[in-house]
Amino acid sequence: MVQLGGKMVGQVVKFGGNGFGQVLAAAAVAILVRLFSGPGPAMSPDDDEKNDFAGDDEVGEASFDGKIVPVAIRWNNITCSLSDKSSKQVRFLLKNVSGEAKPGRLLAIMGPSGSGKTTLLNVLARQLMASPRLHLSGLLEVNGMPISNKAYKFAYVRQEDLFFSQLTVRETLALAAELQLPETSSVEERDEYVNNLLFKLGLVSCADSIVGDAKVRGISGGEKKRLSLACELIASPSVVFADEPTTGLDAFQAERVMETLRQLAQDGHTVICSIHQPRSSVYSKFDDIVLLTEGALVYAGPAHDEPLAYFSKFGYHCPDHVNPAEFLADLISIDYSSAESVHSSQKRIDGLVESFSEQLSTVLYATSLTRRESPKNGSKLSKRIVVKRKGTWWRQFWLLLKRAWMQASRDGPTNKVRARMSIASAIIFGSVFWRMGRSQTSVQDRMGLLQVAAINTAMAALTKTVGVFPKERAIVDRERAKGSYKLGPYLLSKLIAEIPVGAAFPLMFGAVLYPMARLHPTLSRFAKFCGIVTAESFAASAMGLTVGAIAPTTEAAMALGPSLMTVFIVFGGYYVNADNTPIIFRWIPDVSLIRWAFQGLCINEFTGLKFDHQDSFDVETGEQALKRLSFGESHISDTVIAQSRILLFWYCTTYFILKKNKPKYQQLESPPVEQIRPQLELEPLENDNIKQLSPLKQDELNQQLDSPALDQIRPFILEGNISNVANHSTLVISPNPSQLQKEQDMAEITRAISADKIT
Repeated sequence: MVQLGGKMVGQVVKFGGNGFGQVLAAAAVAILVRLFSGPGPAMSPDDDEKNDFAGDDEVGEASFDGKIVPVAIRWNNITCSLSDKSSKQVRFLLKNVSGEAKPGRLLAIMGPSGSGKTTLLNVLARQLMASPRLHLSGLLEVNGMPISNKAYKFAYVRQEDLFFSQLTVRETLALAAELQLPETSSVEERDEYVNNLLFKLGLVSCADSIVGDAKVRGISGGEKKRLSLACELIASPSVVFADEPTTGLDAFQAERVMETLRQLAQDGHTVICSIHQPRSSVYSKFDDIVLLTEGALVYAGPAHDEPLAYFSKFGYHCPDHVNPAEFLADLISIDYSSAESVHSSQKRIDGLVESFSEQLSTVLYATSLTRRESPKNGSKLSKRIVVKRKGTWWRQFWLLLKRAWMQASRDGPTNKVRARMSIASAIIFGSVFWRMGRSQTSVQDRMGLLQVAAINTAMAALTKTVGVFPKERAIVDRERAKGSYKLGPYLLSKLIAEIPVGAAFPLMFGAVLYPMARLHPTLSRFAKFCGIVTAESFAASAMGLTVGAIAPTTEAAMALGPSLMTVFIVFGGYYVNADNTPIIFRWIPDVSLIRWAFQGLCINEFTGLKFDHQDSFDVETGEQALKRLSFGESHISDTVIAQSRILLFWYCTTYFILKKNKPKYQQLESPPVEQIRPQLELEPLENDNIKQLSPLKQDELNQQLDSPALDQIRPFILEGNISNVANHSTLVISPNPSQLQKEQDMAEITRAISADKIT
């Protein structure tokens, strides 16, 4: 089918006298056939990767009954290191971190800035972005089973709240529910489900207010954070991750958000959040806490008074009427005010980390985990959902078309600015080229006017798209990660929804400019003029989508888009004649939307036009002017076909870029054996000495190495040169050492590290 479509288009489209246009059009149509003919997603756009997981009995669509499957998460020896490719140094983001999160409890990950809170949260949610310089190891269990064998449904609320700004709170939730809830549910059931979420998260008072953004005032920051929670809770997740949910909020709004998280935990969710330094009323809502400093674990266990009692054993007492969270933050932070304070605070933190590391072999929390077997009919249920969702492509398209139309039509500030700029540009150009006559000098004036008209239209559409799409792309990536829809219906709905609004501005531009400049004064020529600039506007918008998909930020897109358009302007047909273009650049005019718009406008304007002439070398007719531009044998239909082909090419390119650039997450590797099975202290033995041992002693030695007691470990993480660390001998600590022996060991380690050699 794809090959047949490519051959048909290759026979129909003839462009530029070469086969480049035919090949390009055939490839674009073949891609489009594949793009819009595939079924909807079964689970997630990335369900073929190991990174994506959606549970056994929770796979596929959201559970409409709102039942929550209890999930307990336990992690052990989580170590994350980042290597520096220039200096071969390694920096540990996490160092042998262990802990546990249970359903019905709110767990807070606390620590100073740079302590590894967000890194640990991303590791637990398996949302840590992959990097070749990153190494991640450890054990992660869900309900007592390895994470690779047991998955679960989770919600991840990030620091930045991203929404379509022109939709109301109720519309945002309703569209998310329609995209995620089963298609068999009725409209009344979905509305009731949305209303329950609005009441549950305290969003009833602002349900009919638009979300807003930097240009339009909308709901408050706390309401946006609760709206993010509501959108994530539609799928009834078992675990809720929140990355610093109180960032940017005042004290009252922060407490309301945390109260919402606490209520979710009481409803049966497993809630894990990272937080910097909460107020005392927020701290009292935590059930469990994990304290991190410089990636190391200082405390993990119940919250409230337990950590204060734990640190009081070491002589660190929390004063009366002091926020416990502030006391803990000061206790595990390094004071950089002076060299002495840095040394003393670092020594205090090292002691606390060392003390807690001795308890890693014990259970952190009192309640043990319960193993939950996966249902036997999990695979059958998954297959049934896959078949069920194959027919949802058009449903996704219509829902996304509805959302795209509301966003485009309601964006008043942007539309007003675009309308004013279109009219202002037309007035300026019309004033410069006022009432052009039929003299010989008017030939150049007409060409210059048509060229700047093509450039202005393309740059206006491109600038608008690259300024908006990078932010919208982040929203789409998050929604696609949840399996809400595919790229095909999204791109098609975006194209169709923007046709009415996008066509209005070129029409305004042409309606003002055409009579002021007194171009070819016929109604049909005016209609063709507006049609050509409108087609060019859509092609430039499609190009802006590709630029926005490539560029990582809006600023980068704003720099890349105009630079690329400048190349198309140079080969736009006015500055460089197509016949004089160097061979290696002959393909650029074929893909330049400026060139095709300029060619169509020139053919529309100069065909049938007569000019005043006196000398034999003067231009008498418009056809002669077209021959000088190498447009003599072209037609307006060529322009329309070429612009359509360019639009199709950029849309397909955007599709494949977004498809390829889907997020990839770091895989969790098993920790080294020496971290799981600690070794007894033994003097380093050479191979020859080992061979001299009797068989009986060798067996006893192997038994000691294989089965040490768990309370005989003190794991150490060494930072420094990778190549040097790799050559170090294994560092072992004697069992049950005395305090004096501990200090001697630490002194020996310090001297060995400073000498960059461990013996």
